[in-house]
Amino acid sequence: MPRPLLVGVQLPEVEWEVPFPELLEMARTAEDVGFDSVWVGDHLLYDLPEGPRGPWEAWTSLAAIAASTQRVLIGPLVASLGFHEPAMLAKQAATVDAVSAGRLVVGVGAGWYEREYRAFGLPFDRRVSRFEEAFTIVRSLLREGTADLQGAYHHVERCVLHPRPVRPGGPPLLLGSTSPRMMSIALPHVDAWNVWWSQFGNSVDGFSHERDRVLRALEEIGRDPAEVAATCALLVRLPGGTGRVMADDAGSDAPALTGTAAQLADHLAAFAAAGAAHVQLVVDPITRRSIERLGDVLALLDAR
Repeated sequence: MPRPLLVGVQLPEVEWEVPFPELLEMARTAEDVGFDSVWVGDHLLYDLPEGPRGPWEAWTSLAAIAASTQRVLIGPLVASLGFHEPAMLAKQAATVDAVSAGRLVVGVGAGWYEREYRAFGLPFDRRVSRFEEAFTIVRSLLREGTADLQGAYHHVERCVLHPRPVRPGGPPLLLGSTSPRMMSIALPHVDAWNVWWSQFGNSVDGFSHERDRVLRALEEIGRDPAEVAATCALLVRLPGGTGRVMADDAGSDAPALTGTAAQLADHLAAFAAAGAAHVQLVVDPITRRSIERLGDVLALLDAR
């Protein structure tokens, strides 16, 4: 029987300072033990109790992961369009899609952590309005190959994306938000949506509530829900986990998924039954050993 849903893993952000060769080894390990996808966060800098810390740059990392793996889907969870000139992001995405031979999923969002915007000299105001213009440019270039927009925040004139992505129509687009305004902008166009574990309580019931909201929004715009995959990030705590390192503790009281390999497989099956097509595991602790352990969970999920 096929796996009831796709299962991915998010590589470390700022949980610890990961040497880049180890990051690539973690991605290869995830592929070897049976994960369907590997994801990186798109962040620049977090203020943590022990001091400022940042991850490796997302798109450069994705290119290296693409070249170091053969099967897994890869993507940003999610790319903050406020960090990138949209036409250049489309250019980067098309290149990573080619390096991966068509395995890229382009997750997009508006960002949320003001500290990193200010630190890198990026505007934080009117983030959703800026996202709307940037998203128009990104999707037009990836899907149609051209864009022409004179907006309040972004300007592209007779822009052409060449070479094109390796897949006709470009890589799938995933919206990393379930806020009403973001959904109104992106749901008419995306292939999938995602909600972060802390935003729905990391529970099946919480996910089902979010899914019902998205389904109603899709019905209102006349889209077939079968065209837009439901996905979510899940916090999983393994032995040795002490709590995920985050810049913002909002929602951090949501209980992590825990238990034996069989119990974790049951958790994943329950999310599949609730309509999740793809989950991304945010693992505590996130190490190569943790990824290896989760291979047992995937094997049991496959055997159900």
